[in-house]
Amino acid sequence: MDVSLVIRHRLKELGLEQRDLAAAAQVTESYISQLLARKKAPPTSGRTDIYDRVEIFLKLPRGELSRLADLQRREDLKKKVADPPQPLFQAFRELILRKCESAREPEIRETFEKEPFGALERLVTQKLLDVAKRVAREELDSEQGLQLVAGAGTPGHEQMRAMILEFLDTDIYHVSAESCIALLDSLVKSWDIDLETFGIEIVLNRDVALKHRKRFDFVEREPENPFDIEPGLEEFLRDPLLSGDATDEEIEFLKRLRFKDRRPLPLYYYRVLQTTRDPLHFRISRGPSRQS
Repeated sequence: MDVSLVIRHRLKELGLEQRDLAAAAQVTESYISQLLARKKAPPTSGRTDIYDRVEIFLKLPRGELSRLADLQRREDLKKKVADPPQPLFQAFRELILRKCESAREPEIRETFEKEPFGALERLVTQKLLDVAKRVAREELDSEQGLQLVAGAGTPGHEQMRAMILEFLDTDIYHVSAESCIALLDSLVKSWDIDLETFGIEIVLNRDVALKHRKRFDFVEREPENPFDIEPGLEEFLRDPLLSGDATDEEIEFLKRLRFKDRRPLPLYYYRVLQTTRDPLHFRISRGPSRQS
């Protein structure tokens, strides 16, 4: 049993039409028709509020449709996973390149053309989609926000919601001309990438995104501590003579201490605790002085 079958069966039971469901979900009748005809995959449950609206309207148990949608999408993914990814269609690639900082664009274009849908093109496209989706999702229930995200020329609240719902479900392998180009164009002002560090900076439309500048960096990190809690700290905590008066806040501080090559003993934690309690080891911030 899949999402479309459950919805069609429930509509028939309640004597309702697709247009009634479309109005309740605040999308177009065309969107519902394609969903029920399996021409459109059910939206991802975590990215949309459509299932909550449909479940209330059809008097279905809360969470039933979203659970079925996730199962159906997983099955569809298993069927597609063996297929090789197809390059982005030309108009979408041109949009990505047009948004690139002008000084960097020739170099990026050369790389894209030399390695069609290679690692760099996939990385940039995925980051642009991720950021744009986050903004679009936040504006899904705002009439003014929908208009800004979808663009001034998009008619009707329901059509704008349908566009954004489809966009939220897009991945880099299945971008569509109707929603992706229009929405990405209106949301993203420009982007740039450092080809040595692969740090990406994305500038969003100020009218839509309050925090309009986003930066993603790839940084080297030290390996995580192999112990959930240091053995020496465990011994310290088991000894009431050393840790009997330690507060929860102090213990959390001691747990956050990290060591690369050496393992501290219980006495180390005792001495750190005494050091952090001694006011002589700290300057007291007095704040800015007031002038009379």
